[in-house]
Amino acid sequence: MRLDTTYTVNTPEGIALTLSPAGPIPRLLAWLLDLLLRSGISVLLLLVLASLGKLGLGIAMILIFLLEWFYPVYFELRHRGQTPGKKVLNLYVAHTDASPITPAGSLVRNLLRVVDFLPFLYGFGLISMMLNRRFQRLGDLAANTVVLHKHDQQPPTLPVAADAIRPDVRLTLAEQQAILLFAQRSTTLAPARLEELAGMTGTLVPPQQNATQWLHGIAAWLGGGSKA
Repeated sequence: MRLDTTYTVNTPEGIALTLSPAGPIPRLLAWLLDLLLRSGISVLLLLVLASLGKLGLGIAMILIFLLEWFYPVYFELRHRGQTPGKKVLNLYVAHTDASPITPAGSLVRNLLRVVDFLPFLYGFGLISMMLNRRFQRLGDLAANTVVLHKHDQQPPTLPVAADAIRPDVRLTLAEQQAILLFAQRSTTLAPARLEELAGMTGTLVPPQQNATQWLHGIAAWLGGGSKA
């Protein structure tokens, strides 16, 4: 039984990322900060344009409407999924596979805020967040997005040094992960055991005097090293 709300996604490079969805409280605080900022901008627009009479008030209302609906879309697309409120709370919006949010995704999740707000004060949105492990409101479910805690991701390091070797065959995601794990655990296994395990990879390791070093080279290539 799971006791936390984290989940893992696998990148095309074979790296497993652990993601932490943000719950209702930090999201509420971020929303309040954004609401405060939007309100301040709206008041400023009214004060500046009120001098133009009814025309100015009409322009101000149009600008306030656009601000209310497209403020989050602008920041999510231009600032890596972070509105100012989310940035303060160290949160960001992404798709559930950890890929950056797209224009379509941002528009859908924000235009559906009107549904999440019903019947009042984001009632439906809160119910939706409490009924799924990723705390997705209805707009998130429709856009396939999630609000995540932002953590500094450290690139995986290999405890062995080797020249990068590009494999002659196409590796599946599971094979890439297995090779990276093999390299990461190399310092905990005896050399004879490493050679035995390396030899079990079949055609991936051609006849080599040092099959372990060959796999280390492939692991270095998977980790972003340059080709030997």
